[in-house]
Amino acid sequence: MELIKNKEFSGERPLYCRRGLRLENVTIHAGESALKETADIEAAGCRFEGKYPFWCCDGFTVSDCVFTEGARAALWYSRGLVMEDTLVEAPKMFREMSDLVLRRVRIPNAAETLWSCRGVELDDVEIDKGDYLFMHSSNIRIKGLKLQGNYSFQYCKNVEIHDSVLHTKDAFWETENVTVYDSVIIGEYLGWYSKGLRLVNCRIGGTQPLCYAEDLVLENCTFNPDADLAFEYSSVNADIRGGVTSVKNPRTGCIKASSIGEIILDENIKAPGDCNIVVSA
Repeated sequence: MELIKNKEFSGERPLYCRRGLRLENVTIHAGESALKETADIEAAGCRFEGKYPFWCCDGFTVSDCVFTEGARAALWYSRGLVMEDTLVEAPKMFREMSDLVLRRVRIPNAAETLWSCRGVELDDVEIDKGDYLFMHSSNIRIKGLKLQGNYSFQYCKNVEIHDSVLHTKDAFWETENVTVYDSVIIGEYLGWYSKGLRLVNCRIGGTQPLCYAEDLVLENCTFNPDADLAFEYSSVNADIRGGVTSVKNPRTGCIKASSIGEIILDENIKAPGDCNIVVSA
């Protein structure tokens, strides 16, 4: 493997189509597509300032690096990434990628990030301003995610999340086969139009959660007081520890809670309209 150390590059495609490179303490200044169409790349302690440095790459590792705001859309159409201990200040990262692992990565400006990706693992990642995170992505495994941002995980399939804190309005819309364990999910309109959403040992906050859902399952979950008007038109099996402020027109299934402040069953309920609601102190 060729070593490039303590160097600076700029302009368009300075390392285009290279194979088998290790970059140490390298700075990529303003320009475009510095490492486009590359393979077998290692970057350690590097700084990326130009646009689109890693497009169409096959097999690369990134550790202890910085992607500045100018490195927007830095990683697209690539596969086989392992990124560790890195600061990503640029938006619109990780698009149309497969087989990527992020460990101890911070992304403080994550708008429109991780779109249409397949085979994603996140471990101890912190994301802020993460609007529309993970749009149309699949086969995702997450542990220890701290997220601030709205509209996350829309249209995702096959997602498993553990030990995370998610502050996100409109999360998990129109998802399929999503399971969340031992996490906090705070945000309005959680899980609308989802299929096969399962929440285990989770705390839920925000108005009108879990409506229009199919095959919704809650196991040993708790609701904050603002999580009102829950389960409208959903098919649900829910085991809730503690109280729920209000439940409105669940379509079918069973809801068990220690207390329910208000049960709303009106003329707008949808067939079969036979949800069993059990209150047991």
